Parts: sequence; structure tokens; C-alpha cells
Amino acid sequence: MKKIKQKKYSMLSFVSKYSFVFILAFSMMMPVIFANATGEGVTVDAHIENPLDGSINTLPQFVEAVINVVLIIGIPILVLAIIYAGFLFVKAQGNSGELEIAKNTLLYTVIGGVLLLGAFVIANAIGKTVEDIKSTT
Repeated sequence: MKKIKQKKYSMLSFVSKYSFVFILAFSMMMPVIFANATGEGVTVDAHIENPLDGSINTLPQFVEAVINVVLIIGIPILVLAIIYAGFLFVKAQGNSGELEIAKNTLLYTVIGGVLLLGAFVIANAIGKTVEDIKSTT
């Protein structure tokens, strides 16, 4: 009985391991089988639709859209982090260990804000430079 169970589970393991191969082969062969059965050919009309807004067609437009979304989400988070750092300063009440944590929190928040706004400025500068180079040639 034990040997039958082991064999049963080994077959189940084999089928589950290679089931994707059977499904893939079956799905690829179905159009061919049905096309030959009816005597007609199979035509496939495939194209990729732009999942983004129709106005985003180039890489610079995509980068600009991503940075705008990051700014829309990041600036409120930045404001909340500054408020939280202020709360930590008030909560510290002169305790040197907690003041150090509050100072680090404010420092890291400011660094994050500089990186956030710096990315926006750098991306716009590069975009304007590329547009200027395009317009002069």
C-alpha cells in the first residue's frame, strides 16, 4: 500500500511539474488543428497598444510623466516627514539621545527633499537641452 501511494504521488508530482508544457503545447497547436480541419488558414492581427495616455509617445515624455507622479506623491510625504521631525524635537524635551534622533530625522528628510526636487530640476534641464539641440539641427 505504501509503495502504491509513493508511486501515485510521484506521478502527480510529474504531472504538476510538466503541466505548463502540456498547456503551452496544446494552446499553440489548437489553431493549427482547427485550421487544417476546416481547410481555412489562420490570420492573426496583433499589435501593441500604448497603455499610457495617448500624449506620451517618447522617452522624455515618459520620464517627465513619471517625475510628475513622483512629485505629486513625494511632496506631501515630505511635508509629513518634516512635521514628524518637529514632533520628535518637541517630544525630546532636552534628552540628548532623542534630540540626536530628531536631528537625524530632519537631516534625512531634507536630503530626501533635495533629491526629490533635484531629480525634477535635472530632468527638466536635460529635456530642455535635448529640445534645444533638436531645434538647432
